[in-house]
Amino acid sequence: MQHLADGIRRFQQGVFPAKAELFARLATAHRPRTLFISCSDARVVPELITQQEPGELFVIRTAGNLVPAHSGGADGIAASIEYALDVLGVTDVVVCGHSACGAMTALAERQDLSGLPTIAGWLRHADASLARAAAAGWHREVDVLARHNVLAQLASLATHPAVAHAVASGRVALHGWVFDIATGEVVELSDDTAPAPAA
Repeated sequence: MQHLADGIRRFQQGVFPAKAELFARLATAHRPRTLFISCSDARVVPELITQQEPGELFVIRTAGNLVPAHSGGADGIAASIEYALDVLGVTDVVVCGHSACGAMTALAERQDLSGLPTIAGWLRHADASLARAAAAGWHREVDVLARHNVLAQLASLATHPAVAHAVASGRVALHGWVFDIATGEVVELSDDTAPAPAA
């Protein structure tokens, strides 16, 4: 924990003073433009990848960047999506997968998750990803599955009423990205998973 305490001290002494005006504005206003849904993987840092300041991204992080389909029940992910679109008024939603994803690796390699029942249950939200990949002639490559997973999660995201209404009215655009950890490359996916520069 000492490294975290040291980091807080460096933030308070060096970073915060340089951004004091920004934080003063953020203390009374919260208007991010983008909802960014990414994996919980510690190597994937949305603000770093996109070079955004505090307050510019509303971030949801889940294992495998999975977005459960709307169910109508109490759900922290659904509540965060609804808040981002209907309260904060974000105009873009990004689902960002990444290379070497542990969740996608577990699925691609058919790892035995019987001792990890919560993880196994969560990864069922990637069933559509596996089906999409299989239909495309997938050969169990992790990074190929990660791309199909992003597209499947965009489809799942669209089942949320807040998303469906915002997209239908033209208030929000959905984007699927994949981040390559080794190269720093980010590609935007189309519905056929063909890569295109995200920039």
